[in-house]
Parts: sequence; structure tokens; C-alpha cells
Amino acid sequence: MQLINKTAIDFIGKRNITFIISGIIVIIGLIGIVQIARNAANMGIDFSGGTSVQLNFTQPVLLEKARDLLARNNLGEANLQEIQEGNKLLIKVGKASLMAGNNADTIKEVFKKGFPGNDFVVESSTEIGPSIGDKLKKDTLIAVGVSMLGIIMYIAWRFDFKFGFGAVVSTLHDVLAMVALFYVLDKEINLLFITAVLTIAGYSLTDTVVVFDRIRENLNRNLSESMESIFNRSINEVLSRTVITSLTTFLAALSLFLFGGEVIHDFALALVTGVVIATYSSIFIASPIVLELERRSVRAKQQEAQLQGS
Repeated sequence: MQLINKTAIDFIGKRNITFIISGIIVIIGLIGIVQIARNAANMGIDFSGGTSVQLNFTQPVLLEKARDLLARNNLGEANLQEIQEGNKLLIKVGKASLMAGNNADTIKEVFKKGFPGNDFVVESSTEIGPSIGDKLKKDTLIAVGVSMLGIIMYIAWRFDFKFGFGAVVSTLHDVLAMVALFYVLDKEINLLFITAVLTIAGYSLTDTVVVFDRIRENLNRNLSESMESIFNRSINEVLSRTVITSLTTFLAALSLFLFGGEVIHDFALALVTGVVIATYSSIFIASPIVLELERRSVRAKQQEAQLQGS
């Protein structure tokens, strides 16, 4: 399917502008990482510890009344989320508000007494201790680190180190961009978000490998053509494939975002934005970085040849 006809867009020529934009995004992402490490971001109970209970009521429940009820029972710091489909309420209590005993049972008793004429069914109940939350956070960092190492090893084996370095920088850019987005929007950082991040990291790598494969092929065929021209032509040659793949993935993620329900809303948001970010980085981040490394490699070889000749 040829969605886009033959193009001649100067992607590489725009690298200075895109590097500035990406630099700002990366700085915000790094700030978000620091805040996450300090537990100063909007951390989900997966990492901070706490209790999550989802109740399905027979009648609608006003959030204001539910908040007042929890405040009267020393649970004023609880996070309430109303789910649009049905009369559902998601109550999350962080470790700072943890009570003695079974916290989920305590929350259920509070709502039974507070809304005696409105029966409910417990649809889900999760309790995570602070120590488990800390372990999950450490395991998450290890998982991300191992995945980055695996990426650079695979690309270095498939192509060479320059391409591997470009792929890792591009993937890290995508991860930090998603962290920046969720930090700025004050979205909850939980295991679903980490799942989305690793999913997009894999997608970004796949998209980047397609571009790299065409670049390597053209580099071997066109030794007389300028390197910048080769990189631009390679990106343009796979642009139709890139757009079609990204568009179909984007539409699938968008359907989850619009119709998947409240529970996976943030997860779907991360996928939707991640697909766009990954497509952008494979063109405007990974390829220009490899170009700069290739230029330095060529200059180094030329200087070495001149020294040997003299």
C-alpha cells in the first residue's frame, strides 16, 4: 500500500531544531525521573504502597459526599476516581493513610455505614506494602536498564556500534518524553505506565531498525553520494511504510483510549503519545545521531590516512 508517493523531504537538515525541542523534553523527563526517585511525583500504590478498592454501587454516588465520608473517618488523603461506565468508584489510599488491620475491609465498612441505602459490590481489591512498592520500583529500573543494554547489543551485532548508540539514545529519548508527559500532566506513575513505556521502547526499536536497514543498504551502494543525502533519501524511501505502520498502531491505541474504559485510560494515553514520539525519534533523533557518528568516523579515517601518507 503506497500511502505516500515519492518524497524528498530534508529531514536531516532540520536536526538542529529537533535536537533543541528534544533537549527540552529530555530535561523535563530527567526532572520527572528525579521526582519519581524522591517519591515526589504522582506515584501509584504499585510503587508507594497502599490500598486500592473498586466498588460498584446500585445507585449513583456523589464524589463530594464520598470525600466527606472518608475525611470523617481519617481518610481525607484518599484518592477518589469516578468511573463513567456504571456507578463505580475507585478508592486509592496511599501508605501515608494506611490503617491498622485490613485496609480494604475498613474502606468497605466505611461505605456500608456511610451509604446504608446504596448497596455495592467489590469488583477489585489490592493491597501493597511500602516494602513491596520499593522493590517494584527497583525491579522496574533494572528491567529498563537491561532492556537498554539488550537493545545496544542487538543493534551493534545487527549493524555496528554507531547504529546501536543511536538506537539507545532514541529509545531513551522516548522513555524520557513519556515520563515528561505524565509528570507535567500529573498522571499516576504505576506498573501500567511502565508496561506502556517498555512497549513503546520495543516499538521504537522496530521502527528505528527499518530506517537503519535502508540507511546501511544505501551507504554500501552509494559511496560517491554525500552522506547527508544518503540519510535523507533512506528516510524518504521508508516514509510510507513508517507512516502506515504508525498510523495503524496509533488507531488501535486510540480506540483503547476512547473506548477501553477508565481503568486503562492512562495506559492507552501512554500508548497513543508513545507511538507518535517513537515515530518522531526514529526519523529526527536516531538517524541524525548516526550521521554525526559516521561523519566523525570518516574524518578520523581520513586523518589517519594522511598521517600514514606523510
